[in-house]
Amino acid sequence: MLAAALLELMPDREEALAELNGIGIPYVTYSRETVCQCGICGTHLAVTVDGEEESEDMHAHQHTHDGHHHGSLHEIKHLVTGHLALPDAVKEDVLAVYRLIAEAESAVHGVPVTEIHFHEVGTMDALADIAAVSLLLHKLAPDQILASPICVGSGQVKCAHGVLPVPAPATAHLLKGVPSYSGAIQTELCTPTGAALLKRFASAFGERPTMQVSAIGYGMGKKELEAANCVRAFWGETQETGGDVRELSCNLDDMTAEAIAFAMEALLEAGALDVWTTPITMKKSRLGTMLSLLCREEDSQRMAELLFRHTTTIGVREYACRRYTLDRTVDTVSTPYGDVRRKTSCGYGVTRKKYEYEDLARIAKAHNMALNDVISALPTVTSKGIE
Repeated sequence: MLAAALLELMPDREEALAELNGIGIPYVTYSRETVCQCGICGTHLAVTVDGEEESEDMHAHQHTHDGHHHGSLHEIKHLVTGHLALPDAVKEDVLAVYRLIAEAESAVHGVPVTEIHFHEVGTMDALADIAAVSLLLHKLAPDQILASPICVGSGQVKCAHGVLPVPAPATAHLLKGVPSYSGAIQTELCTPTGAALLKRFASAFGERPTMQVSAIGYGMGKKELEAANCVRAFWGETQETGGDVRELSCNLDDMTAEAIAFAMEALLEAGALDVWTTPITMKKSRLGTMLSLLCREEDSQRMAELLFRHTTTIGVREYACRRYTLDRTVDTVSTPYGDVRRKTSCGYGVTRKKYEYEDLARIAKAHNMALNDVISALPTVTSKGIE
């Protein structure tokens, strides 16, 4: 359903669908159809394995099914890296999602990750879902992905291991640290695969921010519910070119650099707009570090709680301030080393372009090159484009 919602955001849906079918997942075919529920029409993305489409109730819970054909995480990695027609960055995303699922299954069933096996049909179906979402997001290249709190549903779900409570144990494990609620609908509304995708790609969870929407995608399920069975995706520009934000900071003199780095990563993952450190001299001439962040006004209390949780500080300062930012877009440039994302920032009479560091670093590691050599080898980025 998430993949179907993203497919509706694509400028050319047929071209995107053809690209999905060109991934090369064994026995898998993607097709789309229009489905209407509760007066809303959207896209249902059918994934058929050997001509059969799995039901919504079962396909996400066959990860450790007892059967004759199984695949380990190592075998899935071999399939993804060696046989699927996907950009390297998308392959990394697919494997990261699979690792999240395997780690959740490992924690729930009490077995090592290396012993987690995936039922052959369930693996292909889940792989198709994960690859589709990862590829479509790669092609859309949003600056950020925000998600609402997750409605997991209620009641029970039947899976390969028997009848389990909703949310299923693996889903509950994956949604640790993510705001979620049960709701009144007596069915499973978030599967382990869906939870892993959200955990991998969403940078923050909460109410939809103020944004200028340019496209809306509806991904439809086929199960008849008392509410519309759909996932909705909004594509647009958040109103952040000039606005009020909050700056939070605290002074630290008893934390290691590694612990501070961990705190910074946790704050960014939780939705901080920016995080940075400043070397300072504290009382009694003690050397210390000031940890600072920017966040939206409505997130300031939550960020203060995270600062107390992840640092040793006993006090946090908050300042109201106003910031001005350039509009940002990301496109993909084809190079001799593969696809590289390029960020364009413009506004207030200026335009700047630069390649994404993560893609440059990936190329440098893959080809045993220095980072500067990679930059020199790629087309020159200018304010007018590339040369």
